[in-house]
Amino acid sequence: MAGDSSLSGRNGIRGRLWTIIFEAETKSGKAFDLLLLLAIGLSVVAVMLDSIESFAMRWGRALKAAEWGFTLLFMTEYFVRIWVVRRPARYIFSFFGIIDFLSWIPTFLGMFFVGSQSLLVIRILRLLRMFRVLKMVGHMRGASIIMRGLLASRAKITVFFFAMVVLATIMGTVAYLLESGQPQSKFTNIPVSIYWAIVTVTTLGYGDLAPLTVEGKFLSALCVLIGYSIMAVPTGIVIGETVNAAMNRQDETTDACPSCGVHGHLLDARYCRRCGERLNLPERGPGPPHSYKEGAGETEP
Repeated sequence: MAGDSSLSGRNGIRGRLWTIIFEAETKSGKAFDLLLLLAIGLSVVAVMLDSIESFAMRWGRALKAAEWGFTLLFMTEYFVRIWVVRRPARYIFSFFGIIDFLSWIPTFLGMFFVGSQSLLVIRILRLLRMFRVLKMVGHMRGASIIMRGLLASRAKITVFFFAMVVLATIMGTVAYLLESGQPQSKFTNIPVSIYWAIVTVTTLGYGDLAPLTVEGKFLSALCVLIGYSIMAVPTGIVIGETVNAAMNRQDETTDACPSCGVHGHLLDARYCRRCGERLNLPERGPGPPHSYKEGAGETEP
């Protein structure tokens, strides 16, 4: 988008802030997002360093001060985002709205619950914005295709998951019956045996539990073979749905909805794909530019 979006036509600081915060393709918006990404990266590094005892002993005060500085910065940004969108509830309960909230609240929770500050590493999820900010459109489309493939295959994956739970339960119960009577056996109950079955079927094989009887070892080998045999099932399901999503892909823009702030609308979209609000998009073809009606929340040609 060249220059500010049509939403910048709104008078007052609220419209200017919306352009800066939500429009990554304006100069001011891109500068803001790049600085924000830098702050997110530095804050995650600070949280990690604070977990290292040698760093915490030497630089503890500086790291705590930096942490509170980043927390106040992200908290202010969060409430400004709420203030500038038309429908705050849509943004608050959106994916990035929840992530933005979780990026600063653990610092305050740490005042009541010890160790809650470590949850601040969830801020790294905010770096997902870098694909939009840096105009990595191909990466955004790739991520969108993967997500659509996962969503399309969720029913099949759910059935497969419960089938694996049933299989592990049966295998674990049989292992318990075979091994529980042996001296020094670690198959002390059915839940522990089911844990062994899950670890074995998935071919992880931690080695903390091992059958002692010949029958138990045969069952263990059978579990491993079954695991290798069915490992390709969920992969094939997801790949098939991802290919279908890629074949049906449509180009998307990086324009933000003025109501909830969500991105990823189709090129010819005029209403938000999430909340249904009318979009304030620039003209992509010949004709007069859009204008914004103050208070009406709509554009008109």
